[in-house]
Amino acid sequence: MRVLITGGAGFIGAHLANRMALRGVGVRVLDDLSSGNPANLAAGVNFNRGDVRDVPKLWALLQGVDVVFHLAALVSVPASVLYPREYNDVNVGGTVALLEACRDVGVRRVVLASSATVYGDQARQPVTEEMAPNPAVPYAVSKLAAERYLFTIGRLSNFETVALRIFNAYGPGQPLPPTHAPVVPLFMQQIIGRGSVIVFGGGNQTRDYVYIDDVVDALISASTAGAVNQETINVGSGQETSMRQLIEQIAVTSHAHASVIENTEASGGIQHLVADLTKARQLLKYKPRTLLSDGLRKLYELDERFGARSSLGKVSTH
Repeated sequence: MRVLITGGAGFIGAHLANRMALRGVGVRVLDDLSSGNPANLAAGVNFNRGDVRDVPKLWALLQGVDVVFHLAALVSVPASVLYPREYNDVNVGGTVALLEACRDVGVRRVVLASSATVYGDQARQPVTEEMAPNPAVPYAVSKLAAERYLFTIGRLSNFETVALRIFNAYGPGQPLPPTHAPVVPLFMQQIIGRGSVIVFGGGNQTRDYVYIDDVVDALISASTAGAVNQETINVGSGQETSMRQLIEQIAVTSHAHASVIENTEASGGIQHLVADLTKARQLLKYKPRTLLSDGLRKLYELDERFGARSSLGKVSTH
């Protein structure tokens, strides 16, 4: 089996690439390094720098490839509000370019890493795949458009497609950019560094935090499972955690005190979002194995930014 992972030097992509390479799968990675780091890739992974919109390059990389994992995307929700045209160009245009190339070369299956943000605010929780999407930001719109192109082009061109709506993934090696950083590593950095944690909207908003190893399990299963063609599937922990609970758990994990500043005037985003995993259990035999307390402990112990004994290295091997 040979696979191509777009965005494969990024957070989720690198963990996926390393796990598959460890299992003896031939792994090619395409990444423009706008946020990825090839140093996180294992020695057996074939890395290629390039843009996912470069169709001729895709034609070359797709030769002999059975399955494509499409993870290349701009991922910051706040940045998408400022730069919607760029998010449309990369997340939607890049998806269409990749699907054209997959059609031309004859790839068997494409697995899209979509996002739970497509749900937006919903009247009830947990959210199921049958609920009508309610995207509230350009990032979510771009992911929903990518899903629709995936299924349409796959159906017209006769290759298999599956979209995984991934909830709040976290784990060792997750980037910490200077602006719009992911909440889990940001809060851990602030708490360990004795800084102040700013909570927007009162801190009662809830999310579904899923550890990176569980996300990789779902992605790999989606590449081989039967009866998943044209399916959209949630990937989360199935557990609802408030912002306050997350902060408390990080403080306990890192043996530090959390100094919290509340900003109730600013929006905390979607009020509640947690995954119904019924479909994932049925189609992918998916069962998240990492509780939040254990995942935060692994992040604290394995990520050198938090005083760990070892770096990311080539983790995610279970």
